[in-house]
Parts: sequence; C-alpha cells; structure tokens
Amino acid sequence: MEYIQAPATPSQGNILCCTCGIPIPPNPANMCVSCLRTSVDISEGIPKQVTVNFCKQCERYLQPPTTWMQCALESRELLALCLKKIKGNMTKVRLIDAGFLWTEPHSKRIKLKLTIQKEVMNGAILQQVFVVEYVIQFQMCSDCHRVEAKDFWKAVVQVRQKTVHKKTFYYLEQMILKHSLHQNTLRIKEIHDGLDFYFGSKQHGQKMVDFLQCTIPCRTKSSQRLISHDVHTNTYNYKSAFSVEIVPVCKDNVVCLSPRLAQSLGNMSQVCVCTRVNSTIHLMDPNTLQVAEVDGNTYWRYPFNSLCNPKQLEEFLVMEMEVIRNQKLGAGAGIISNKHVLAEVWVQKVSELNTSQQYFCRTSMGHLLNIGDTVLGFDFANSNVNDEHFNKMNAQKIPDVVLIKKSYDRMKRARRRNWKLKELDREREGMDSSGDERQYQDFLEDLEEDETLRKNVNIFRDADKIPVESDAEDDGAPRISLAEMLEELTLNDATGGEGAEMMTD
Repeated sequence: MEYIQAPATPSQGNILCCTCGIPIPPNPANMCVSCLRTSVDISEGIPKQVTVNFCKQCERYLQPPTTWMQCALESRELLALCLKKIKGNMTKVRLIDAGFLWTEPHSKRIKLKLTIQKEVMNGAILQQVFVVEYVIQFQMCSDCHRVEAKDFWKAVVQVRQKTVHKKTFYYLEQMILKHSLHQNTLRIKEIHDGLDFYFGSKQHGQKMVDFLQCTIPCRTKSSQRLISHDVHTNTYNYKSAFSVEIVPVCKDNVVCLSPRLAQSLGNMSQVCVCTRVNSTIHLMDPNTLQVAEVDGNTYWRYPFNSLCNPKQLEEFLVMEMEVIRNQKLGAGAGIISNKHVLAEVWVQKVSELNTSQQYFCRTSMGHLLNIGDTVLGFDFANSNVNDEHFNKMNAQKIPDVVLIKKSYDRMKRARRRNWKLKELDREREGMDSSGDERQYQDFLEDLEEDETLRKNVNIFRDADKIPVESDAEDDGAPRISLAEMLEELTLNDATGGEGAEMMTD
C-alpha cells in the first residue's frame, strides 16, 4: 500500500508520523505508509475468493443470470466476466489495473491481480494491489442438460427415402459432417427407412430442413403439437416435426421416364441411367449419351421409379466392341456428355459362358471397356419389370441389356484403399446391419470413380492402414490421390487429454 503525494519542493521540510514518530514528508493523513497499511484497508468488502460456474460439456462459463459464454483462458472476455462477479462490491473504489496471474490449467483456479485507489483521511489517496482467486465450479448448462436427457427435444427432422440402397444417405451424412450441422443435434436415431434428427429448438430444425432442400431433391412437410400453455403469461410450448422425403432414386439406378418428361428433356429415351444424385437428379441416355438434370419439383410433378436395385445387377463379359464416332441426334435434342464415349458391344453373361447366348447393346463406357472386361448390367430381355411407364413402351425401344459400371476386384480395391471417412454418432436400436457393409463399400467405390461427387466430401488419410505396394497386375481401378486427402490431427493438452481435431491439406 502506498499513498499518492504531491512532489516536494526544496523548501519543504519533514514532519513526524502521528503514530510511530518517524520523519516523513507532509501528507494529508500525517501518517507513514506502514501505519496507513495497518490502520486502513481500502479493499475491505471486496471478496478475495469468488466462484465461477463452468460447463465441462460445452466449455462455457456462466454469466449471471442465464447467459453462457465461450471464453478462452486469459482472454478479454474471461477478464470482463470475472470483473462483473465483484463489480457490485467496488462502487467505493477506483479500479486502476487488472490482469491474470498464471495458474496450472488443471488447478480449477483463476487468479486476478487488481490495483485500486481510494480517498481516505483528509483527502489522502491510497493505492493497493491485491489478488482475487476464482474457484471454478462445474455446472451443466441447460443446452447440455437437454443433450444428456436425450428426450428433451423441441423439434425433430425425419428424413426418409424408400429405396433398397443407402447411397444417398451416405452422401448426405458426409455433407452434414462437412458443414457441421450435427453439432446442434441432441440425438440421431437410425431407423429402417432413414434418420431422425432431434434438436433443442425449432430454429435448428428449420436450419437442417433448409440445408436438405439445397443439398438433395426432396419435399417437406411440417407439423407441431401443443405441449403446454401458460394462461397467465400467454406463452405456448410446442414440439415441431419436419418430414423430409428424398426422391427414391440412387446413383446407378435404371429408371423409366414418362413420355411427357422425356420429351421435355430433349426427346430423351425413356430408359435412362441415373449417374449422380446431389441437388438434382443427373440422367443419361445410354444409347445417345444425352444428359439431363431433374430437380425436385419436376420429379414430384412427373415421378418415376427405379426399374432395378443393385442386387439385381449381373456380370457380363465383353465379347466385341466398336466405338461410335460422330454421333448425330435429331432436332430438339439436349446436351451430349463429353466425359463418356459411345460404343456398341456384344456381351455374354458370366453365368452363361457355357452357352452361345450373347446380347447386343450400346454403352457410354467406350473409354473404359476392352474386350474381355467384366461389366455390371441389368438384363431386360429375361426380366419381368412391373412399372407403369415401362409397360407402355414400344418393345423395339427397350434395350436387351443396360450396362451400368465396369467391374473390378473388390477385395483388391479395399486392400489398396488408404483413406477413410467420418461417421455420425447415431443410435441403431434394432437395426439389421448385415447388408450395410456391402452398400457402404459401393459408396466408397463411387467416390473413387466420380471426382465431382467427392468434391463435397472430406476424405481423410488412414494412418492405420498399411501401405500396399503397387501390384504388378494393375486392373486400372480408379483411386483417390494423396493430394485430395485431409490429414487428421489430434491435439493433446498439457494434461494429456484429447483436444480438438484439426484438418489440414
């Protein structure tokens, strides 16, 4: 403690302290610094130990009465929050300076060094430096309380797709992870036809619905149920439900368009192959390489279904192939794909190699196929398809076989795959996951084959995967380059606990 005095002039003499009698320069209190320190404490009434509430789940501090703030250690925000805890007791003093004193990160203590001034005893101004210790007390915030309860939700988004394959859901899961929309969820539950996302507020549920509408073609419905009503304050408590139905079409599905829709898309063939599903449905005519996009509104106006599922695809062996040059379309045709090459092929089923039965068709994989390659396709010549638009088609316009994709050795591709994807933390109560692994492997192969599809997906290098030397017999299967992968780093704090995860190129 010290007092603030005016500078002494050369003609000014000393006086004796009224308490201890030592000579001192004149001051309004006529007392030395030691006697003032023993008789006056200007920090009286200011608490030297204060409690600060901290939520371990979300790492936020409580600013009374109900506000929770995200503050880093020794930040300006944390300093302001600590000073507000003792602001009411410092009305009679003047705060000159405040700063943090270093403490152990795991000590649950925060120390502030405060410098204050106060006028005492006939106008003498005293200045004192002291330390206030803040004890961190754990308290779960209301948001984390709802997360732990798992049943205290205000909005649910029910995402459904009536298909056999889950390719669209796997793609949607990666989009949600990339944009961090799962952070506001209280619970994610997987059911047979889709996913349920539970949120603590209606605004977060509406944000998820808006994101889905921009990401995939779908249609939505909303409803709400009254839970309680306070007649005194006229407040209502609702639970909202959003139903999102995704179009029942996945990548590599063969579909049959209605005649009116096919005509509006540039006189395409009614039998088309779905090449990609993102914000729109990408279709391609395997006979002409004509491509078109169908948005959600157009689909629900002219709906169409898949003619086959991935389990019905059969293996065919390429016997003969001839690339078609300078393909010409009729008047009013649409856009032609530049990434594919049209070819005429003769194929034979792998299961019928002991026979002479062969099938003729056109394919868009002229740049990938060679004689002797194995390709997956759908056999229309020996199948019974039950579809409204397909049954009305002219039999001469129906191809015998529609080839979908080139077949590679699945075991060899999985062994060479040195990358991985993240997954949502969801509940799978009563779910049969026997066929999910095969469908997930199909989705990983689609990412390797489609560069445009994996631009919206965060792909991480798998450090646990032992690198495989390049095979002498390379089958030419597509791979993902190391430049497209992200490095997953885990930072550990000084105590050895896991910290935040970072992504770097």
